[in-house]
Amino acid sequence: MSVKIPAAGHGHRQLALWLLCAATLMIILDGTIVTVALPSIQRDLGFSAANLSWVMNAYLIAFGSLLLLAGRLGDLIGRKRMFLSGLTAFTAASLLCGLSTGPAMLTAARFAQGIGGAMVSAVSLGMIVTLFPEQPEQAKAIGAFSFVGAAGASIGLVLGGVLTQAVGWHWIFFVNVPIGILAGPAAVRVLDADRGTGLRGGADWLGALLVTAGLMLGVYALVGTARYGWGSAHTVLTAAAAVALTIVFVARQATVRTPLLPLRIFSARNVTGANISQLLVIAAAFGFQVVITLYMQRVLGYGAAASGLGLLPTAAVIGTVSLGLSARIAARFGQRTMLLAGLVLIAAALALLTQIPVHASYPAYLLPPLLIFGTGGGLTLPALASLGMSGATPDDAGLASGLFNTTQQIGAALGVAVLSTLAAAQARSLHATGIGGSAALAAGYHLAFAIGTGLAVAAIIVTAAVFWRRTGSAPFRPRAAAIRRNTPCQTPH
Repeated sequence: MSVKIPAAGHGHRQLALWLLCAATLMIILDGTIVTVALPSIQRDLGFSAANLSWVMNAYLIAFGSLLLLAGRLGDLIGRKRMFLSGLTAFTAASLLCGLSTGPAMLTAARFAQGIGGAMVSAVSLGMIVTLFPEQPEQAKAIGAFSFVGAAGASIGLVLGGVLTQAVGWHWIFFVNVPIGILAGPAAVRVLDADRGTGLRGGADWLGALLVTAGLMLGVYALVGTARYGWGSAHTVLTAAAAVALTIVFVARQATVRTPLLPLRIFSARNVTGANISQLLVIAAAFGFQVVITLYMQRVLGYGAAASGLGLLPTAAVIGTVSLGLSARIAARFGQRTMLLAGLVLIAAALALLTQIPVHASYPAYLLPPLLIFGTGGGLTLPALASLGMSGATPDDAGLASGLFNTTQQIGAALGVAVLSTLAAAQARSLHATGIGGSAALAAGYHLAFAIGTGLAVAAIIVTAAVFWRRTGSAPFRPRAAAIRRNTPCQTPH
């Protein structure tokens, strides 16, 4: 078996890093940029109120369900090949989205966008880890990647509002086309070619079908709770089918000769702990982002663009901490300590938001917790990514990256579904008792922030329990070292 060990110079690797970050930013933007354009899309294309959510859901379902499969296939056929294929698919699908003339065409194109996005995102983090194998450089690179992931959603809300108001909703999709056309040839030149281990190294096609179907049903169940409710037969049966398929998949991976997801990856405490902690804190963070946006719009009366701008301080602080400070903090105190400190700050920020009054001024009541949350996010996200990828070998980097991104997407879908639906239910209940509209809405959002605080505290408990002893990637690291010692290197193409 031949595994490529990157040998490119520092400047070459920096170009590759920024290319991967730029492509990831483009993918993440499309998860939220559509939000503020939904009314215009509904009016122009004739979506019904019930079907309008599929403009978002089609993308999320395809994206969330295919990350794990795309990551593993990247290991088998080559991560550069997977990245380029995904970038091509995403660019073509973006063009079709902008040219859509009806609901069916836009929904199908959004699903195709999700497929392309999953192919790009699943391998990007794995490529960064293999590009920067040394810890100090890797920490800085992961800090940059984490900032892109955190800032993308906020930037998408602002950019979506600006483009929709200035030139029309079509351009929230068309803007991806020139970026994709320029990024493709650049990726061919900048990214080092890797041959992969070959499809025989883990081509469990039945397992791929099981996990993709299970994840797709799971995400579909979560995004459908806003329409059907948590206790409906639709939600319960769909979620039960997703759980059953996942159980069958895990059982198969334990016995099949070439598993899609080798269960040994979970023997690394770092990998397991980081993914569980991420699931919890991302649920809190993405739920927070949706709920605070709704609070600014529906309680405080902000417009869509203004509420998006209101979140930019959080993104700015995340960038300052993750790009400028996180690597030095990790080197001084360790990733585990940095993660724990970040989670504590996130929990504190969400707890403060439970006390926002109905008539709150932005500087006094919103800005302080947003800045605290940004600081916590700037510490948490790079630490989670570093710990989640710390056990990855050159053969498994795509798999570890795909797994990490999958838990992130499941956490995001879970957080948005739980926090937004419970907030709405609380507001309806209070409104029925005669409490005024703004006060009822505020109380519902307070409940959502309290639940988010609980999720962050749960992540703190998991982190303290899993990372308390300094063990973790021992089952994985020796194998990685052996590969580096005993496997001939490829010359970059």
